[in-house]
Amino acid sequence: MVVTARQTRLHPAWVAAGVAFVALLCAAGFRAAPGVLMVPLQEEFGWSRGLVSLAVGVNLVLFGLTAPFAAALMERFGVRAVVSVALLLIAAGSGLSVGVTSSWQLVLLWGVLIGLGTGSMALVFAATVANRWFVRRRGLVMGVLTAASATGQLVFLPVVAWMTERSGWRAASLVVSAAALAVIPLVQLRLRDSPAELGVAPYGAPADPPVDTSPPSSAPAATLPVRGPTTGDRGGSEPAPEGPARRALTTLAVAARTRTFWALAVGFAICGASTNGLIATHFIPSAHDHGMPETTAAGLLAVVGVFDIVGTVASGWLTDKVNPRLLLAAYYSLRGAGLLMLPALLSDSLHPSIIVFVVVYGLDWVATVPPTAALCREAFGEAGSVVFGWVFAAHQIGAAVVSVGAGVIRDTTGQYTMAWVGAACLCLVAAFVSTRVGRPAEPLSP
Repeated sequence: MVVTARQTRLHPAWVAAGVAFVALLCAAGFRAAPGVLMVPLQEEFGWSRGLVSLAVGVNLVLFGLTAPFAAALMERFGVRAVVSVALLLIAAGSGLSVGVTSSWQLVLLWGVLIGLGTGSMALVFAATVANRWFVRRRGLVMGVLTAASATGQLVFLPVVAWMTERSGWRAASLVVSAAALAVIPLVQLRLRDSPAELGVAPYGAPADPPVDTSPPSSAPAATLPVRGPTTGDRGGSEPAPEGPARRALTTLAVAARTRTFWALAVGFAICGASTNGLIATHFIPSAHDHGMPETTAAGLLAVVGVFDIVGTVASGWLTDKVNPRLLLAAYYSLRGAGLLMLPALLSDSLHPSIIVFVVVYGLDWVATVPPTAALCREAFGEAGSVVFGWVFAAHQIGAAVVSVGAGVIRDTTGQYTMAWVGAACLCLVAAFVSTRVGRPAEPLSP
């Protein structure tokens, strides 16, 4: 018998969303570290900003490129297994980083190992949970889970900065490792792969028949069919099971034929450039260049994280009610205006204008995610989670390019002004591109 939301006081979908929130919040801890640890590593080892930024850039690229494969792996092996392994990778990479003595080790641990771990969760984890467990309130849930991922990164900053100042950067890395390990038992005990596993319908769906919104790996997506080789040589016509990697790649091949995909990818690449790539990585070093203490700058980014919760949840609510294209255009325009003003706002102390900047930037930080995820699902149906993984990969590639580029600009010119202005111009491009995102077309055949 199917259990409905009316028969229980708390629908299991909210439990799944709660566990996902905690996992994303804690996994974000390491992503807070590079901005705080950049200056201590430079001072201890003599590495340039560009070199440390390279490790961050590798992390961001793998963080993004792993996402679509992780979405397919979740379909094949289950959310719980993939998230648990991802947390183990994060814990291992962060814990082992205390022994680095050369830059290649930093790139291997920060870049490769932790990039794979964080990428295996990332926002495709949030999109998968929202899509599988919710029919109603999907945009709101996506906003809340997005806030957990982004806000955790920023809220951890004061803790990492305080630990670094008090006990050194190695102690801070060990704390992050312990936090990732602590979440694994919660994931194993309380996170289920789909509503069908508990015999319930997704939240807001009709009670009968039970709906399993996680398509099996052998089934094509609803509006983006992806077919594996047939088994005609055995007398059958059913598709052969398709592996996660093949599913991710064939989904990309089909989606890439549409202008909608490229409009979303370009806009989200600029989103990554202007958040994770620039502000999250270089705001603290840039503020340090102006004489501001690192703990103060980290506190400002924590304020960004606090207001990001409000902005992203509100964006999720708006996504259920307003054209997502209009929301994206507004968000990117506001972000570009803020970046244009930032060079004049940085100084050696706090003042009202910089506080206004961090509040407004926080409201806009990842408000772009719910409407982007909604457009992926609108255009590509049940394949939307995997497509969103590839769009998110573009987000991280944009972040990586700007992360390294901003470090090189700082090493070359002695300041970050060109990076701020360039990112502002890119945001205006993203605002225009977002208005060009097409409506869903007929299903495509690979």
